Amino acid sequence: MIITLKKNASKEEAQKIINQIEQKGLHVTVIEGANYNVYGVVGDTTVLDEKVIAANPAVDNVQRVAAPYKKANRMFHPADSVIDVSGVKVGGNEDIVVIGGPCSVETRESLFQIAEGVAAAGAKMFRGGAYKPRTSPYAFQGQGTLGVQWLTEVREAYHMPIVSELMSIDKLQEFDENVDLIQVGARNMQNFDLLKALGTIRKPVLLKRGLSNTIEEWIMAAEYIMAGGNENVILCERGIRTFEKYTRNTLDLSVIPIIKQKTHLPIIIDPSHATGDWRLVESMSLAAIAAGADGLIIEVHNNPECAWSDGAQSLKPDKFKTLIEKGRAIAKVVGRGM
Repeated sequence: MIITLKKNASKEEAQKIINQIEQKGLHVTVIEGANYNVYGVVGDTTVLDEKVIAANPAVDNVQRVAAPYKKANRMFHPADSVIDVSGVKVGGNEDIVVIGGPCSVETRESLFQIAEGVAAAGAKMFRGGAYKPRTSPYAFQGQGTLGVQWLTEVREAYHMPIVSELMSIDKLQEFDENVDLIQVGARNMQNFDLLKALGTIRKPVLLKRGLSNTIEEWIMAAEYIMAGGNENVILCERGIRTFEKYTRNTLDLSVIPIIKQKTHLPIIIDPSHATGDWRLVESMSLAAIAAGADGLIIEVHNNPECAWSDGAQSLKPDKFKTLIEKGRAIAKVVGRGM
């Protein structure tokens, strides 16, 4: 961190700032200039709030040199993290992982029908929302515990780890005991109490980017989980809210190389929620693979026209299979399996 004092700052004011910083266990290096005095702060500067320092009337400017996240930072962890989800490895040079399944768990019968098609297409994991966050309080909210039970039955029948979204801390034990990859949805990305609770377990977490969050805010959300002791985090880009109306959200594929540059965490792409249109899912999936994504999470439904949620963005199993076949060709070009 670099702190620049104003020209008229007194020695007493400067020393007060130095003492304040050193009390945090940090080291301050003074660089005296003709017009300004600059202070370089060395150590874990995450303990400092630059806004508090900048509020001092003697301070002209405060600038962080290093990112505020440490656990997720590639600087402190140069090697790619590979997250093991019940035997399926995500990240590094491992095969690109495809996750498929319905937006929401509807009935046991439909769930098994979809799972059969997803498994036959070549997916490695199965997704399904047992608890559903919906914009309208009158929309279908999921099957709850019964839905989780059906998902575990699908896992046993088709040997695919299951992915489902955790909505609140009170269901943490249920998910820790039953779900292989716990998803934190976009609306809960900054639910800090939930993130802290997920830090106390060791189950892998799929952390989706918030609707309007910056990349740094997203990484800092992962840092909450990792700071608690659970470093099994996979990031998921699902589109962000912009002024554009042709798609449900705007898919930010540029985050793939940025995340890989800034962090060591795996990143997967959700083209279904990003576009909101099944006709765009295949092309965005192939683009994500080409850009270096470690996986895809795609909504699949046997009868999207009658789906209880998000049918417009769901692929039928045959189109899902075609996507995977094309994806393998792109993966080969970038030196990955799939």
